[in-house]
Amino acid sequence: MGKNESELEDMLMRFSAQRRKWVAVALATVLLVSGCAGGTGTSSSGSSQRNTPTQTQPQKTSEDTAQSWQNTQRNAAPAVKKQALPGSSFNRFFPKSGDGYQVVAAQEKKGFAEYKLKKGGTDMAVLSISDTISLPAARKKYENSTQTIGGFPAASQGSNITGVLVADRFQVKAQSRDRLFTQSDRQTWLQKFDLQGLSRLQ
Repeated sequence: MGKNESELEDMLMRFSAQRRKWVAVALATVLLVSGCAGGTGTSSSGSSQRNTPTQTQPQKTSEDTAQSWQNTQRNAAPAVKKQALPGSSFNRFFPKSGDGYQVVAAQEKKGFAEYKLKKGGTDMAVLSISDTISLPAARKKYENSTQTIGGFPAASQGSNITGVLVADRFQVKAQSRDRLFTQSDRQTWLQKFDLQGLSRLQ
């Protein structure tokens, strides 16, 4: 029995030594694999960052700047000339309220005045006088006119505007804001302006 016990103990010691060796090898393998994976990930990330293209905004050239300025100028409202009369000088030539209509001041600036024509609280039309010295092209609409109002050339502009050119300078317009305000109504209210007095304005 003593011999058998000795041999058994010897076998157990050898088995434990072998198990410890395999555990050490397995652990070393795991650490090695983990280290390689971590290094590869870092390298891949760095490579990705290095290879990512940098987006840059295109530089504006002098031609682009010039084109932008030209577009701005083209879309801007025409400049009012120094010789244009003040809008306040037109007020006395507008029609007076009557026949159930109220003539209400709406806008006034250099070279332009505008009134609203109301009835029962509803905007029926807009009446205006403008000095075309700042916009000569506006006079071209009346060059071939065969219609007159108050002795001055008149012209329809679209389906809801009628205008008169007074003294080849002042454009008087009536613009419908309600479908019940017809072309005939526009002509009637244009005749209510003091067109002769406006023609003498300097």
